[in-house]
Amino acid sequence: MNHLLDLGSRKFWRLTGRPVDLAGDHSWLRAPTSRSATVADGWLAAEATHHGGTVDDDATAAVPAPGLLPTMAVLDGPGFDAAGLDPRIRDFYEHTAAWRMEVWSGWSPLFWPAGELVARFFGRRVEQLSLPMRPLDVAHGMDSRVRVIRDRHGAQVGAAWLRTLRPSGRYVFSGCYSARRLPGAAGPSVHVAFPLESGNVQVFLRPAVTDEGGLILESPPGRFGQDGAYVTVRDGGRDFAARIPLHETFRLYRDPYGVLRTDHELRMWRTWMMRLHYKMERER
Repeated sequence: MNHLLDLGSRKFWRLTGRPVDLAGDHSWLRAPTSRSATVADGWLAAEATHHGGTVDDDATAAVPAPGLLPTMAVLDGPGFDAAGLDPRIRDFYEHTAAWRMEVWSGWSPLFWPAGELVARFFGRRVEQLSLPMRPLDVAHGMDSRVRVIRDRHGAQVGAAWLRTLRPSGRYVFSGCYSARRLPGAAGPSVHVAFPLESGNVQVFLRPAVTDEGGLILESPPGRFGQDGAYVTVRDGGRDFAARIPLHETFRLYRDPYGVLRTDHELRMWRTWMMRLHYKMERER
């Protein structure tokens, strides 16, 4: 039954998407995929091989601690200057493994039933995109690991952010983070890919700096090829991609007590679906 569900979802995205050439015109959509139905961190070795490089073995013990991006300056361009960011926000992205996070979640009553179905029949089973459905789901907190993917020259080309629930150790998210420039875009975006069996979910987030030094990352509505959310699948030896009406906004800021926080909202079209709040503290 699970195999049929996964196969059916790939057929759906093939039907609603468009053919893409991930080695050519649509290389901006090339991202890691999973070879098995259970995702976890099994995609890391194949992604390192694709780049002809390696994965840091024990990134959480590295000094300095690794981050989702090698430096926030990789996002610099028209409309964004990393030099204007609060230093603690820069530190979070450049040394993510040194930070501990607490999270609270809340669902819109309108979308909660659909979210529960997805979590039960998909997210928890494949150990990917397993969004917390109730505040108590994350009451014991999440563990966070960052493993850096390097190319043959040792440069960071991606970072796996692996988040698991305490005390079960079950994967909630397994994402690959990097900076990527979309075709015709003025500057780079934050690119996040969540591997799935024979495909992935990807989000391109447009960065902006607030007057107070905060960071806004947003995947707004738009056309195919612009910032936003995408699904790609491989089916019948061909690749297909669809832009989906899922939009996200992250607001990172330092509160009046000096604590770093994030407000994260997911929307379907214009209606909010889920809200998460993160409290971040540096551990080392």
